[in-house]
Amino acid sequence: MQQALVNFKATFGPEALSKVFFAWVPGLLAACVTGILFYGIVWVVTRALDQMFQRSHLDPTAATFIRAVTRFVLSIVGVLTALSQMGIDTTSILTSLGVMGLTIGFAAQNTLSNLISGIFIFWDRPFVIGDLIEVDGEYGRVETITLRSTRLVTVDGRMLAIPNAVIANEKVASYTNFPHLRIDVEVTVGVNEPIGRVREILLGLCEAPQYLRTPAPQVVVKSLNDYNVLVELRVWIDDEKQHVAERFALRERVKDALDAAKVEMPFETIQLAPITLVGR
Repeated sequence: MQQALVNFKATFGPEALSKVFFAWVPGLLAACVTGILFYGIVWVVTRALDQMFQRSHLDPTAATFIRAVTRFVLSIVGVLTALSQMGIDTTSILTSLGVMGLTIGFAAQNTLSNLISGIFIFWDRPFVIGDLIEVDGEYGRVETITLRSTRLVTVDGRMLAIPNAVIANEKVASYTNFPHLRIDVEVTVGVNEPIGRVREILLGLCEAPQYLRTPAPQVVVKSLNDYNVLVELRVWIDDEKQHVAERFALRERVKDALDAAKVEMPFETIQLAPITLVGR
């Protein structure tokens, strides 16, 4: 028992702990200085990259990706350097992290899938920051793209964080990948209305400067129904980012123009005819 107390005092006594503490102090101070130094390096490099991006007019999507990768790499180097200053064998840590990474990888497949999908989105660039897209039934403007998710701002002001794995496996519709966009407005007219007259009225609405002359606007007949004719006005706009507002405005103008021209726009109706039964 006495020997056990002696061994405990020799290991955890004030003198032993003070030796351990003073032996760790230089390394701990060096690690703190290294951490502060690398924090400053990350700050300086990030600001330098931002200025370089502004001068080179690099698009925000590529700039975001380069900035994120640079910060991540510098942070990892800083942490490993600080640990080595404390006398910790970083080689063994990296080896342990490699083995641990396999275990974590199986447990966090969705997270890794989002990270890999994020890299592919940055590489393939199906859309960029500021684009108007529709994915997984949601429509909005791309606010930012991270390695884990893509964030959209919807027309009603909501922020949606969609996992990159969902985007990689879903059909993505972009409304701003090309310089112009066509908007379509459907309307039904009576079966007795002359199509040529309806076409003339609708094409007359496309003289505004926001509508393109090439490609030329069109009015096509989409279906012939029992009680009406479905026609569609197709017109290209010069600012594709305004397609939602322009579609609403054009639909209202179509209604007003057809009302003013006394064009019949019938509702769906059912006509009942009496039947005379023979012998009664």
